[in-house]
Amino acid sequence: MSAKVAKSSKPASKEPSALAKIYLIAYNAVQVGGWSYILYQLVNYYLLQGPEFRAQITLWDYTRVAVIIFQNAAFVEILNAAFGLVKSNPVVTGFQVFSRMMVVVGVVMATPTGKVSPGLPIALFAWAITEIIRYGYYALNIVKVVPHFVVFLRYTTFIALYPIGVTGELLCFWYAQSYARENSVWSTVMPNKLNATFSYFAFLWIVMLGYIPIFPQLYLHMFAQRRKILGGGSSAASAEKKKAH
Repeated sequence: MSAKVAKSSKPASKEPSALAKIYLIAYNAVQVGGWSYILYQLVNYYLLQGPEFRAQITLWDYTRVAVIIFQNAAFVEILNAAFGLVKSNPVVTGFQVFSRMMVVVGVVMATPTGKVSPGLPIALFAWAITEIIRYGYYALNIVKVVPHFVVFLRYTTFIALYPIGVTGELLCFWYAQSYARENSVWSTVMPNKLNATFSYFAFLWIVMLGYIPIFPQLYLHMFAQRRKILGGGSSAASAEKKKAH
């Protein structure tokens, strides 16, 4: 009786349907292609082209179409998590997705200073490498063919790339808030029909300060996932040797 109760208390995780798997593979593959193209654009802009090219067009003007499409398409991940198509936590996924969407839509697209912030290439570089690895891992994981080096990259590169990306994001916010401070852009003051007030400048600072409590939690969450997937120390190494024998 007790054995049956224990068994029923751990229901097997439901596998997505064949149609859902095709959709998820297609979505992740498209994102890998999109972010690979953005990474190519970064390399081409800074390394393959000369100063004359960069004088004619800004990085944002060069990459904006691809960045707007593929970064904002990440909103689909929240829906995938919410509907149980993937095992990700929808709350954690929501924080990660909205922070980047805010940088693209609410900072870079919204202000001229955000477009020329030195944080933009830093953020795009970190995002591109992270997303190529992450979406590639997801696509391979669906068909259950994930090379160990891909798993290692997925749960190791974030250690450097996550802080680098956040640094780039905050630099974009910093350049945007300087513009918002001097210009009443995207703000509403009373009196008005809505009988409400909104300060874009204050909003930017609220979001920036929000990184202080949220970033460490997300960063530590990734370390917890890394320990869960990769293990650590000599115990993990010995376990691998036992499996090999």
